Amino acid sequence: MEKERARAGAGEKFERLVEIMARLRGEGGCPWDRQQTFDSIKPYTLEETYEVLDAIDRRDWRALAEELGDLVLQAVFYAQMAAEAGHFTIEDALDAINAKLVRRHPHVFAGGDAKTAEQVLERWNEIKAEEKRERGEAKQGLLDGVLRNQPALMEALHLSKKAAAAGFDWPEIRGVFEKMREEIAELENAREAAAPEEIEEEIGDLLFTVVNAARFLGVDPEQALRRTNAKFRARFARVENGLAERGRDFRQTTIEEMEELWQQAKNRDKSKSGS
Repeated sequence: MEKERARAGAGEKFERLVEIMARLRGEGGCPWDRQQTFDSIKPYTLEETYEVLDAIDRRDWRALAEELGDLVLQAVFYAQMAAEAGHFTIEDALDAINAKLVRRHPHVFAGGDAKTAEQVLERWNEIKAEEKRERGEAKQGLLDGVLRNQPALMEALHLSKKAAAAGFDWPEIRGVFEKMREEIAELENAREAAAPEEIEEEIGDLLFTVVNAARFLGVDPEQALRRTNAKFRARFARVENGLAERGRDFRQTTIEEMEELWQQAKNRDKSKSGS
């Protein structure tokens, strides 16, 4: 009963959000909201997505609740504009995702069998391919379904996963490490030759190989880099604060002094983590 009341409450609040959005877009509503289009809202959708990720990284649950609300608003905004144009309604979007989740989880809703996450993913992709055949969609190349407008790091991961699933992969991770050493050598050669286009190409090849290493090791490269970025921010701030305590800034110091402060920050992190 308590779960049913919670669902009813969430449903009522979602309906309220839909009503608010319709009011904002309606006659006498907000001039800014009324002038927005599908294309003008896209940058906000991307911004809200990254704000959700940032809140998760910081484990700021209060902020995450707020950012998830902002992200839900994006979906409602698009659906309202689609309804006004006669394309579809928010109900259609909800029907589509509900049906998809049930259809692609037969091991939960239809007595299917899948005991591991890998089996679930394999069946998900099989059902997805069946759906495309039923819709009569033209057969695409294996990599055509990977979005081109996502962050390059994530695109590289999805491309490598697709290729690996087709058998185009190293037998073991040692092959990836050998490829990384090969790409570093090629980058060094390109630098020595002072060839800008080749340098860019070799940097890309090296990054792509690093993404493959992350895939082999079960690491999300996007999240790994985000954590490293956060670590760099924190340590660099300690270097800056350390200089300020000495009455200096970056223009008044040497690389040796900055390295000393950096190592202090690094050792502090290691002592906190117990490593």
